[in-house]
Amino acid sequence: MIESLITSKTRIKLLLKFFINSNTKAYLRGLETEFGESTNAIRLERNRFEQAGLLTSHIEGNRKFFTANTGHPLFPDIQSLMRKHLGIDQLVDHVIEHLGGVKKVYLTGAFAHGQESPDIEILLIGSEIDTAYLENIIAKAGNLINKNILYRLMPVPQFDTDYAGISQEDLLLLWEQNN
Repeated sequence: MIESLITSKTRIKLLLKFFINSNTKAYLRGLETEFGESTNAIRLERNRFEQAGLLTSHIEGNRKFFTANTGHPLFPDIQSLMRKHLGIDQLVDHVIEHLGGVKKVYLTGAFAHGQESPDIEILLIGSEIDTAYLENIIAKAGNLINKNILYRLMPVPQFDTDYAGISQEDLLLLWEQNN
């Protein structure tokens, strides 16, 4: 759907890369390898984003890394648009309210890194989760957004132990229970 609005595939890849997970950082050669495109095509689009203030850069060693400018006034809107494009907002909204004891939901895998994938991987943290309902709604949501949805359930104590110190680029918090 977004392809009819934004015709540049490179631009879409950059939007997904930097705006799905605002903690993502990348440099030109890394993007070239990841996208399988020429550095020139990536550089042109990246420069447009930087000139518009949507990306910021910093030097680490001999590499210039780019990240999304979360302070840009359009950042929340672009991030929301990218999440809607992937169907993440529908998935979270439809699933969470009926599951039971969910405390947090994270996006993991390729999409947490802003990479296109046929699979959406989610991690649900909590207890007493209605797995029958979850399986049913995951199948429906997957058909709705044309993606395979893979999930993992984990109790809070195990998550706190197993994922202590993991990079924010590997886990993207999608939803958290309000106390």
